[in-house]
Amino acid sequence: MTTTLIHPTAVIHSGASLHPSVKVGPYAVIGEHVTIGPNTDIGAHVVIDGHTTLGAHNRVYPGAAIGLEPQDLKYDGAITQVEIGDHNLIREYVTINRPTTPDVVTRLGNHNLLMAYAHVAHNCILEDQIVLANSVALAGHVHVESWARISGLVGVHQFVHIGRYAYIGGLSRIDRDVPPFTMVNGNPALVRGLNQVGLQRAGLADQNEGQDYRQLKQAYRLVYRSGASLASALDKLEPWSDNELVRHFSQFLKASSQQPDRRGATPSRKRSSRSTEAD
Repeated sequence: MTTTLIHPTAVIHSGASLHPSVKVGPYAVIGEHVTIGPNTDIGAHVVIDGHTTLGAHNRVYPGAAIGLEPQDLKYDGAITQVEIGDHNLIREYVTINRPTTPDVVTRLGNHNLLMAYAHVAHNCILEDQIVLANSVALAGHVHVESWARISGLVGVHQFVHIGRYAYIGGLSRIDRDVPPFTMVNGNPALVRGLNQVGLQRAGLADQNEGQDYRQLKQAYRLVYRSGASLASALDKLEPWSDNELVRHFSQFLKASSQQPDRRGATPSRKRSSRSTEAD
């Protein structure tokens, strides 16, 4: 460990494993079972504890708390893990809790931005290239797919699944799954349309609206605008199963309506919550 990169007021357990290039700021506390990879910068007053692993090129800003016990009354002290990938920005006072049980991990992937005061509860899975804005609160067992954008002061209910390239507007209450590629906001939350801007920025909706995107728009209209039941609409999408966008959209909605641990899909303005259920 290169001592010039560690502030003398930092408290680092002798059992912790830090790459020599890791920087640790004043009054940070790093526990016994923590592993931190190359070129990661730990800010002042950060606390990292538990069986927690951080990869390379992460930056953790002052006051963040990672790997502490879950806020779950069922937690019995089991050894559980937090895994954080590479190139993440974890801003001021973000909290990331370890899981309740040892059969799963709380995981944050790569290239994510978690803004100040965001909370990632126990058993959450966040994939890659996600943005959580200020004071987003994810309850336990939430799964956020890659490229999702969640605006400030959003509350997400436990066991909710948020799809790829979804956009959630600020101050929304999210108590059902958010389908991929959609825009959602409100209290109660409603699907407002496709996230066209996000898809364009990702190169998935070009100026000429290629066939894959046109079919995704048709799939969205069938599910959310046609008045058909969800099961009937999804059956009509089968001929487009070779379109990866439509396939992911359809599979997400099927899982949301059929799997017992899922909460059903967020409805739209023109579809009642009951009609989003599978027949």
